[in-house]
Amino acid sequence: VQLQASGGGLVQAGGSLRLSCTASGMVFDVAGMGWYRWVPGKQREMVAAITYDGIVKCVDDAKGRFTISRDKAKNTVYLQMNSLKPEDTAVYYCATKRGQPIVSTLKNGELYEDWGQGTQVTVSS
Repeated sequence: VQLQASGGGLVQAGGSLRLSCTASGMVFDVAGMGWYRWVPGKQREMVAAITYDGIVKCVDDAKGRFTISRDKAKNTVYLQMNSLKPEDTAVYYCATKRGQPIVSTLKNGELYEDWGQGTQVTVSS
């Protein structure tokens, strides 16, 4: 399984970025996908997750600003991030949990089976 994340970068506060994560070597249609972020010295945090059938879960801080979606034809999951804040600065990782997991399962980072390489998001004030 390979997860290739892209789309990170440097943006000013209030700006937008769209992260992409393309999966290969797996049956994407029945997998749950998640976006997590990590800041050195802090615990990894779930940002958003989406089940194989499109049910989404978003961390409270990201609600109304971030949107997770998936394109099964492209084996890709996206994270559209709007109204970015400096505290959103982190390395963002995509991850997958196979086997048609329910959304509550996707809230637990320990249950994901594969992780992408991460993409840096930096939001300047």
